[in-house]
Amino acid sequence: MQPLHMTLQKQIARQGAIPFGHFMELALYCPALGYYERDTASTGTVGRAGDFFTSVSVGSAFGELLAHRFATWLREADGSAEPSAEKGGRLTLVEAGAHDGRLAADVLTELQSAHADLFARLEYWIVEPSDARRVWQRERLAPFAGRVHWAAGWPELAARGVRGVIFSNELLDAFPARRIGWDAARRAWFEWGVATQDGHFVWTCLPLRAGDGDAFPFADCGLPLDAPTRAALLDVLPDGYTIEVNPRAAAWWREAARALRAGVLVTFDYGLPAAEWFRPERPRGTLRAYRDHRASDDLLAAPGEQDLTGHVNFTTLQQAGEAEGLRTVAFETQEKFLADTLASLSAAGALSRNWTAARARQLQTLTHPQHLGRAFRVLAQSRP
Repeated sequence: MQPLHMTLQKQIARQGAIPFGHFMELALYCPALGYYERDTASTGTVGRAGDFFTSVSVGSAFGELLAHRFATWLREADGSAEPSAEKGGRLTLVEAGAHDGRLAADVLTELQSAHADLFARLEYWIVEPSDARRVWQRERLAPFAGRVHWAAGWPELAARGVRGVIFSNELLDAFPARRIGWDAARRAWFEWGVATQDGHFVWTCLPLRAGDGDAFPFADCGLPLDAPTRAALLDVLPDGYTIEVNPRAAAWWREAARALRAGVLVTFDYGLPAAEWFRPERPRGTLRAYRDHRASDDLLAAPGEQDLTGHVNFTTLQQAGEAEGLRTVAFETQEKFLADTLASLSAAGALSRNWTAARARQLQTLTHPQHLGRAFRVLAQSRP
């Protein structure tokens, strides 16, 4: 039995069934034992030999294209009318959840090569609460020592104020989510919890929290429906219908928005708008486990040894950012975002010498609808 399995078993024996969100948090982020915290996580979880592919593991083309789009946004932020900002002063690029630092290295390398004037004025910050991941990142980013800085959370950056770009890539899908189910006989929602039986983890039903109101979970999913519309939808939901609610992702987005004084907040991830959240083809929600490039619905198997991810609800992020004064400038597929970036570079005659046939193959994987292009979405919001 794996150590994390034993840790969870003991916790459940001591306090009873736990909400799935707590199970997911420990399965992914328990120090030294969670999936993203293990010694092998920096080298063994991503890519052909790992459990899943990411845009970064495809090759450096993703980071290079981002660098050029970021350069455009940085120049726009440099011309900001913010009274305390002087044109030609410090610019900031913030990456949240940099994993092993590979994307940061690709972005910084391209900025140094193609946008040297910006690079000379740039501070690159990584928001990283994990001590283990900071070690991996420092090792990979050693060539940029003095240029890269770390913060454990948003308060430090909010105090400084970000004039530039804040971004994340495939981060919010791994935020621990609440898993909510529908009891058709009782006409009531419940929260999926995790218990143990004969040494195995099993699903159990837990009551909702005291603060969950009558409109829950619709409003929390970005759908503030009126009472008649809610009732009509509940009439057709099958017993056990399950969705995810992720208030932590929206809270995280609000904190990032508050730290941004001028520039762009952008995320790259797979997910859906709220209008597509309640669909008959997803009666068990969007959460999946990934191991050896195979998707599984067995979310409770081998905690710490498989990835757990769920679709991002982009509507809740968009609403959170707009409530903090940001303006939505793009919500589109990764295919369109990268194709537009490449077209802009081509029109300006700025394609680098590195755009070889190998880079073209990387771009095809990043943009093809059957690979990463259509499933991944881009949400960008700005503060002028």
